[in-house]
Amino acid sequence: QRTSTMFKKFDPSEDVSTSTQVKASVQRGIKSQIHASHPNLGEAVLDELLPKKPPLVQYKIGPHLMLYCKQSPDKGGDEPVFFQHRDGPILPTLKFVHTYPKVEFTSVTVDKGAIPFLLGGANVMCPGLTNPGGEMPADDEEKNGLEKGDGVVIYAEGKELPLAVGMMTMSSRDVRKKNKGNGIEVSHFLGDGLWLTEEIQ
Repeated sequence: QRTSTMFKKFDPSEDVSTSTQVKASVQRGIKSQIHASHPNLGEAVLDELLPKKPPLVQYKIGPHLMLYCKQSPDKGGDEPVFFQHRDGPILPTLKFVHTYPKVEFTSVTVDKGAIPFLLGGANVMCPGLTNPGGEMPADDEEKNGLEKGDGVVIYAEGKELPLAVGMMTMSSRDVRKKNKGNGIEVSHFLGDGLWLTEEIQ
């Protein structure tokens, strides 16, 4: 089951099974995984985004999805900030990215034509990234700008804030070379159930 179909109708009152406080060692591991996916996020930035105390709370959704939440200081509900499907990349929630617009998550931009599809939860096709208006990190001789399996925040041409997050299904070099088929599997998009979730009680 695709992550985006899980979040499309996500309802925290029904879809969340267990919650546990994340141990300090696990939280360090989560931070290092986030840093690996988003190298522009230095340690100081990550410590500010995800302070040690109070620790994150981890919610299980279905058999393969983890939602990491920040505890509210006023003992209200917990705010979803990152999630992970199986052993895929740890991805930020859109609300979290919108809250910190200056933080440089690893990102791509799709062209205007892809916007309606993206807002319906569709995956990003290669031409949406290679058409005028689309943008990906540059590839050089040594290294691909993005590798298959990398997590990305998805912006759109002419829009200031991102519309979705997802995972590369091929490298940026292959997207440019093949220029057809699915380039990014979308996990979470503006207007889905996770976007509508302010907090989990």
